[in-house]
Amino acid sequence: MQDVISSNEERMKKTVASLKEGFATLRTGRASASLFDRIRVDAYGEKSPLNQMANISIPEARLIVIQPWDKGLITEIEKAIRSSELSLNPSNDGKVIRVSIPPLTEERRKELVKVAKNQAEQSRVAVRNIRRDGNDELKKLLKDSKITEDNETKGADELQKLTDNYINQINKVLEEKEKEIMEV
Repeated sequence: MQDVISSNEERMKKTVASLKEGFATLRTGRASASLFDRIRVDAYGEKSPLNQMANISIPEARLIVIQPWDKGLITEIEKAIRSSELSLNPSNDGKVIRVSIPPLTEERRKELVKVAKNQAEQSRVAVRNIRRDGNDELKKLLKDSKITEDNETKGADELQKLTDNYINQINKVLEEKEKEIMEV
């Protein structure tokens, strides 16, 4: 029974971690190196993550400076940023790429909050699905006479407590991200 609970708790932890990673790539009004985590650059015949090809620094609150280790890739990096869903306009001086982060419009902020809420809801559904899977495993163990009815009930109660805990964590993460997005 404990195996079922611990394996399902691990899956729930991963769901929350995945949500946090997804939120890191959501653009807010502030500069953040994590914005570029999902950007892949065509280099040497394959797509590589931008953060493995350049140094990304934030000298000011609304400015990101990208310094490629190979200056020959500067135009490819610029092209990858332009074609990303971030809607950013990079400029390069031959040595570094500067990306100015424009302040978000009220309309765009509201769109981003909707995206964040949608991602959070998907995570809540995933956590509930994990609970359902765990309950199914417990019922199977009961059917196979590997655990007693009392243990199955205790296991289901523990899974419910875990589910409530992780859904609360998801709600807190969403609340923080909403606050960050709506900040002017």
